[in-house]
Amino acid sequence: MTHAKTSPLADLPEASPYRFERSNVLKLAIAQALAGANAIVVYATGAIVGHTLAPSPLLATLPISIFVVGMAICTLPAGVIARRHGRITAFLTGTGCGVLAGLIAALAVAYGSFWLFCVATFLGGGYAAVVLSFRFAAADCAPPARRPRALSTVMAGGVFAGVIGPQLVTYTMDIWAPYMFAATYLAQALVAALSALLLSSVRLPASTTEEASGGRPLAVIARQPRFIVAVVCGVVSYLLMNFLMTAAPLAMQMCGLSQTDANLGLQWHVIAMYGPSFFTGQLITRFGVARVVAAGMLLIAAAAAAGLTGVDVGHFWLTLVLLGVGWNFGFVGASALVLECHRPEEKTRVQSLNDFLVFGTMAFGSFLSGGLLTTYGWNTVLWLSFIPIALAGLALAWAARLRRIQPEP
Repeated sequence: MTHAKTSPLADLPEASPYRFERSNVLKLAIAQALAGANAIVVYATGAIVGHTLAPSPLLATLPISIFVVGMAICTLPAGVIARRHGRITAFLTGTGCGVLAGLIAALAVAYGSFWLFCVATFLGGGYAAVVLSFRFAAADCAPPARRPRALSTVMAGGVFAGVIGPQLVTYTMDIWAPYMFAATYLAQALVAALSALLLSSVRLPASTTEEASGGRPLAVIARQPRFIVAVVCGVVSYLLMNFLMTAAPLAMQMCGLSQTDANLGLQWHVIAMYGPSFFTGQLITRFGVARVVAAGMLLIAAAAAAGLTGVDVGHFWLTLVLLGVGWNFGFVGASALVLECHRPEEKTRVQSLNDFLVFGTMAFGSFLSGGLLTTYGWNTVLWLSFIPIALAGLALAWAARLRRIQPEP
């Protein structure tokens, strides 16, 4: 009995699916950094190009909203491809969309076509939808005890995306004169192709026949209390992050602050969003997912409170930094909670459903924030943020009343 317990051979069947864990997680983190630059390029240039090409100034921000809609719509098809053909096929389909997005955007700028540019940003949203599943793929590569850490390590790649994206824009935007940003989009297509090469070398555990068959109906899974809590907290984290981040630069401008101040605030916001991922997984392991998510909600509430105390540049920067850290704890924690809501054969369907709900709601917030800000002001936007936070608090309290959130047997 003792020999059977200590023999390395006894552990081999369980360990072998995870033998490429370190390599896979590292590659997925690098791919996250490369692919994350796609979204930053769209956010940094989309409104400017939209304003230049749009038939009406009212449509200037439509390409960015279409990017968010594309991300929401494509999460479910990405999950279907992953379930039927494997995650790597889904990854390569997504990076293919990323390459096409860059090429079509460059063509749209060269020909002055606003609607072609909108097609490009929709495809960019499809690329971003597939990137969302990188964090769950990393969890597949690790044994259960290390899954939160693997998930958060991949999310940490977003820190480098926050550097790569702006630099890509800075160094390429004027290369192809007089077509501003056309070279940027070509460079973004090249970065997507590099990401595809890297992802093709990731070795994920093989799909099982049970996974292809699908498992329980989604309606049954979605009624689980912990899935409801995971979705609510994921929705609130991403909704408020996008809601406040979208409004903040315009609010700073309305308060007489410079564009440079706004750019620096957003840069530190992105760093605050992804920087904590280097240790969020460890916090989840040590303190539990519910406490980390609750801390995230409190930090987002603190961000809104900080914004209500004044309109100096320091108040805006503090709001954006607290918002970034709060988003990280809330979203990474909610993602880790999703891992406890499904059986192995159900993972791709459940994860894509979660992302569809989260990013579909985020698209709603993206359309809403600008109108609320210009009509009612920055303070109203901040006060409204407390309503979703209260909803997340109620969901967490409900979970606590059910004793503790346990994985399905």
